[in-house]
Parts: sequence; structure tokens; C-alpha cells
Amino acid sequence: MRTIDLRSDTVTLPPPEMRQAITEAELGDDVFGDDPTVNRLEAMAAEVMGKEAALLTTSGTQSNLTAMLAHCQRGDEVIVGDEAHILHYEAGGAFALGGLGLRPVRNDDHGRLNLEEVRRAIRARDVHFPPTGLICVENTHNRCGGSVLSEDDLLAVRHLADEYSLPVHMDGARLFNAAVALGVPESRLASHADSVAFSLCKGLACPVGSVLCGSGKFIGRARRFRKMLGGGMRQAGIIAAAGVYALENMVDRLAEDHDNAQALAEGLSCIPGISLAPPPQSDLVFFIAEGWDLEELVRRLGERGILCLGEGDRRIRMVTHYGIERRDVEEVLVRVRELMAAGA
Repeated sequence: MRTIDLRSDTVTLPPPEMRQAITEAELGDDVFGDDPTVNRLEAMAAEVMGKEAALLTTSGTQSNLTAMLAHCQRGDEVIVGDEAHILHYEAGGAFALGGLGLRPVRNDDHGRLNLEEVRRAIRARDVHFPPTGLICVENTHNRCGGSVLSEDDLLAVRHLADEYSLPVHMDGARLFNAAVALGVPESRLASHADSVAFSLCKGLACPVGSVLCGSGKFIGRARRFRKMLGGGMRQAGIIAAAGVYALENMVDRLAEDHDNAQALAEGLSCIPGISLAPPPQSDLVFFIAEGWDLEELVRRLGERGILCLGEGDRRIRMVTHYGIERRDVEEVLVRVRELMAAGA
């Protein structure tokens, strides 16, 4: 039985042409600023995002922590959504390594921040309170169903931040998915944030890496914190070459992942006992199976060659990505339908 891996778009494998680009990459010492392939990737990323400069990092988690450190001072608070990846899945680095507090406000079902709660969470300037240093948004929003924040959503946060002279950081791990879903350039979405991080190793199919973009001054500060976090890599052009290939060749095809996610969701919704939670907007599909223990369902699906993730005790997550084709989606639906008919 063929295994179909829908756990995440992080399981993508680089296409042969990307592997060839890695093999042929021109290399130098990036800590000295001498790796031409890294320099090329960073220049490309900055241009794509409409920012002055960019910085290659090892991961989205490192990009986000580096951004928080570069924007804030120790003892500051960072406002995040209560469903944010930064809050739930980044090992508490802001607390442990940055001396920063994460102050959560509600995300709605579409991943948008509750702006009234954001306003109330911004600290008055008082010796009793930690200063508010940063507001973070996430696009697309992982725990809110892969939902896409529109330009209006982002602009509303920008206006509020400007009222209080606060910077905005965007965790844009899947920002290219958001741009494809909305049919707008990535730079238009990034323009509403002072800094933005995007992942290379999700839908873009690179083996490793993330890029942090912002002003020249911000990236200069971020570069120091990346070094402090152990992210000063040497002949990193091996990584950057994959990113260059991805920006040139792997963005437009994300629409195929979205189409496959829609087909998967539509098929699942027709199976008795399954309901979508919520309907997908990008490449993430979440559903609830009535009457099933979540851990047991994940195990039984795995036995049938479908790898997926359970999210707490709430729902199943499946992610379409490079390497998953329509025939795989159709096969998944056949196997899920058989399992649901057999019963828990």
C-alpha cells in the first residue's frame, strides 16, 4: 500500500532541478558576507516582499524569535493571537531566550486579531507595566484553519499599531499561499508589516530555511541576534540555492495545492460523520469525525497508509503540498470512506 503523507507541507522533498541547483551553488562564508548565493537569495527575497533587506535563517521559529529580539528590549511584551504559532509551537523562546512576555488576545475563526482586545492590551506608559514592544500577525493562520488574512485585515492592525507607534511583525510562514489565494503580490500583504518572515521548507519544497525581511537597519540588528542564536552559517549557499530556485519556480504552483485541498475537503464533507472545521482557504484541511477518538482515528488512518495529524482532542489536519497529486487525494478519499464505513 502506497503511503500518502499529509501531515504537513514540511514533508515536501526538493524536485530534481532544485537538487541540481544545490549541487552547483557558488559558495562562500556567509558570516563574512561572502556567500554569493546567500546574497542573491536575500536580495531576491527583499525585492519580492518590498523591503530593503533580508536575512536567511535556519527556520521560521528562528526568524520569528530573531524578529522579536530585534524589535524589542528585554522586559517588553509582544501582543500575539491566542492561536498564534509563536505562542503555541515555538518552545517559549521569547520567554526563555528573549526575556519577552507574550500577551495573547483573541483570534477569531479567520485568524484575525480582536482589535479592541489589542487596544486594551497595549500598555500605558507607567513604571508598573512592561512596555508593549510589538504586535504580531500570522498569515496564513495555521491553527485557524489555514485562513487567509486580507489586505483590509492587515491594514486595520497597521492603523492601530501606528496610533501607538508600535512595529508589526508578520509570521508569514505560508505568506505565498495567502498571496496566491488572494491573487495579489506578496509585497502588498507584506507592506502592512515592518518585518515579515516566510518559510522556504513548506510549500516551496526547500529542504531547510526561512527568510526574514525588513528595513536595512532592522536586518542589521537581526543579523546580530541570528548569530547569538547560533544561526550564523558558513557556506550557506547550499541552502540558499534551493531558495533561489523556489522563488523562481515553486510559487505559482501553490495554486495546485489549494485546488487539491478544495477537492479533498469537498470529498471529505460528503462522507457521513465528517464535518469540515473550517472549510479550507489554502492548503490546510481540518475536519472532525463524529464518534471517533482522535488518537485512534490518526492511528487507524496510518494503518491505511494515510499520515495526518490530530490537533489536541479537536480535529484532524491534512495538508496538501508539492508531491501530492489529484490521484493521491482521490485515493485518500477512498480509504477514509472505507474506514468510516467500518466504524470506530
